[in-house]
Amino acid sequence: MYYPFESRNKLYKSIFGAVASGEKLTLRLLLHKEACTHNAYLCVNIDNAGYYEVEMNRASSLDDYDIFECETTFETGLYFYNFRYTSSHGEFFITKFNNGIGYVSKEGEKWQLTCYDKEFKTPDWLKGGIIYQIFPDRFNTSKKNKKLVPNDRFLVDDLSKQPEFKQNNGICSLGNDYYGGDLEGIKLKLPYLASLGVNCIYLNPIFEAHSNHRYNTANYLKIDSLLGNENDLKSLCSKAKDYGISVVLDGVFSHTGDDSVYFNRYKRYNSLGAFESFESKYRDWFKFDNSEVGYKCWWGVPSLPEVDEENPDYNEFITGENGIIRYWTRMGIKGWRLDVADELPDSLLDNIRRALKKEDETALLLGEVWEDASNKSSYNMRRRYLQGSQLDSVMNYPFSDAIIEFVKGGNGYEFIEKIMNVLENYPKEVIDVLMNHLGTHDTARILTILGYDGNPPNTREEQSAFKLNENELINGIRRLRLAALIQYTLPGVPSLYYGDEAGLEGWGDPFCRGFYPWGNENTSLIEFYRWLGKLRTENDVFKFGDFQPIISGLGIISYIRADDNSKILISVNRWCEDEIIDVPKEFANATVIYGESINELKLNVKKYDFSILKI
Repeated sequence: MYYPFESRNKLYKSIFGAVASGEKLTLRLLLHKEACTHNAYLCVNIDNAGYYEVEMNRASSLDDYDIFECETTFETGLYFYNFRYTSSHGEFFITKFNNGIGYVSKEGEKWQLTCYDKEFKTPDWLKGGIIYQIFPDRFNTSKKNKKLVPNDRFLVDDLSKQPEFKQNNGICSLGNDYYGGDLEGIKLKLPYLASLGVNCIYLNPIFEAHSNHRYNTANYLKIDSLLGNENDLKSLCSKAKDYGISVVLDGVFSHTGDDSVYFNRYKRYNSLGAFESFESKYRDWFKFDNSEVGYKCWWGVPSLPEVDEENPDYNEFITGENGIIRYWTRMGIKGWRLDVADELPDSLLDNIRRALKKEDETALLLGEVWEDASNKSSYNMRRRYLQGSQLDSVMNYPFSDAIIEFVKGGNGYEFIEKIMNVLENYPKEVIDVLMNHLGTHDTARILTILGYDGNPPNTREEQSAFKLNENELINGIRRLRLAALIQYTLPGVPSLYYGDEAGLEGWGDPFCRGFYPWGNENTSLIEFYRWLGKLRTENDVFKFGDFQPIISGLGIISYIRADDNSKILISVNRWCEDEIIDVPKEFANATVIYGESINELKLNVKKYDFSILKI
């Protein structure tokens, strides 16, 4: 039996997933001879821009089915399609249901086709690599004396203490407790990062700002004094390069801090800030109004005044010949992660890409987008992040959500479907550099999420004091091993949030931002992550290899990563009992990387464990 259409089967669609502009794509329908088909048509909706049909030719037959096909091309953009055919029995439509399969029905959805610029190329240096995300204040300190540090900062003595979440005797408030992590401290730990297989460090904001998270930028042209200076950044980038590691910075361009050179609400700076005067050269950068605070602010937070990203002067400041993007790229960094990329207008994203690629065509431009970035709409318009003129890639929250849901009790069918949806919608160039994280500075620690099965504690006091008990910790680590194994073997690039590999716990901000526990790490967990890093670096199939789902059940998934030289079969059992699964014949004499050997094409995958086979 054949389905009328399967978008994930090359019998029906000659190219899996997205296509390049001008690339020839063949689409085929298989219609049973008893349907008595007269004519068949490909029905195409150009996203918000029109509709057309392409007549399909009766090409050949297969068993009891007539094959109708058409060859067509697309220009850069987003398309949605289904099929229509006429027959002796009337007119019918073929629409999409689960697994990309089409049925004769009007009740399904349309398939999405992403068409990207044929010249689109993403950085090869990141493919097959590993990203390590660092919250700069909390990773490692050189213990060097800091110069020109504002006197309104609270410096923590006990690096093991939980970050503050409330006013503390009038001295310390949320965002004002500093642990003293710095760029020199990161440089000292480069050998450790290299031992994990890391080839990219992503740093949360490092520019001067008056809170420990530094998303309230005070001066885009100055590194925060607690972190170091320009020479420290140059030195870090240079030394990291010796270890094959590149450095990517966080760019926060949708808002600044109210306590900044540009806004100067508290008169900290000698410059004439936008808040102070209509005469300020920065006045038109911001959106003043008649609200209670007098200006638009990011998500209603008064300390984060929104900028007008389309203001020509601001745009030039960020993306011009001597703008922020190019200025810091010249210092030796290898790219940018754009904070709230989905809140930046197309004009700014276009200009940022042009500026970055002019300075270094191999630099990375990564965006924070939490949903499917291929079809996201924001500000009442469809976005084109991944079509070749804006982002190289995005933070991959859909993969993160799918992994966490599966290892915590979700079923494998839903997991595979979520993975395949992303792979089908994103260009291959994007997929190869997807930032596949399990945790970030914006989420609770992954060990806490996986170890605790209830809802988070209700109060901040309870969250602050929370620690997994012994059984929860055992369960969390067991699940984390499975989650990390999946994360490291899916298409894209795994991103490790500092300290997750060492067993750090904590609920959301600020508790997910504790200091790295040097001297108190979970060493067995670190060794597991080192093993995962070695698995990736020793197998090129994880750079570009195809993803082929094999088995998806209630508590087990099995998939192949394959390229022209090798194939690796990964099977993961999150179930409480051993699972015996069938394996493809080609793996009969496979090398066992981890787990048990095959016995008559049967493989036993231990409970709460995984298996890796290679041919």
